Amino acid sequence: MGFLKRFFKNTYRDGEPKQGQSSFENLSEDQLETHLKIARYGKFMLTDAVRPSYDLQVVPLAGYRHDFYHDKESGIKIPVIMAAASREILLDLYLDLLEPLGHEVDVVLETSHDRRGSHHDLYREDIDMPVLKSALYDFEDLLLGDGCTGMAVLNPDIPMEVQLDEHKLLIMYGQELVDFEDILDDYGLICNEEIKFITEAEHVHSSTEEFVRQFDQIKYRLGIDDE
Repeated sequence: MGFLKRFFKNTYRDGEPKQGQSSFENLSEDQLETHLKIARYGKFMLTDAVRPSYDLQVVPLAGYRHDFYHDKESGIKIPVIMAAASREILLDLYLDLLEPLGHEVDVVLETSHDRRGSHHDLYREDIDMPVLKSALYDFEDLLLGDGCTGMAVLNPDIPMEVQLDEHKLLIMYGQELVDFEDILDDYGLICNEEIKFITEAEHVHSSTEEFVRQFDQIKYRLGIDDE
């Protein structure tokens, strides 16, 4: 029952169920617990942060695709790469994807702890990349295991941005994305413009009180003020 409690008693936000009806409805406790314990789908290993719908509307899969972000205020269309990577390479890949951003970057910590359905962003400007990477290695469990913590690293002078979001998807923004593509290719991720991600169907997030404490610790480590 411990794993089930982790995902439901400590969950802050769920994805939207398909057609308004949750695939988790009318399941026995054993069915739920069995599903939520499944982390491996073929060669792809999920982190503990999120699980797909019971009926697997989207089967977790490694790969990446291209998209665009439309800024409604400016009308600018920004190229985007979205990627999913297996748990065992995820943090190393994320850190390598930060390299094209340069030596000094800005950081945004995203939290939805105690904020069902909404987020709070905390900013830190001008942090040296080696300092940032050291902190991220030390907080690997939080960054990969907490479904209520996300992070974005950006260089506004380029401009480029790399996110590791709450679902542990990798999202890269910028006009020139070839360096990111090369890194993804080096890690064996395949470009698949038809790939679907876990965010595009019902899913469930996980968090714990321990991760809330760790979030406060990483804020302190990175010199980020709530204000």
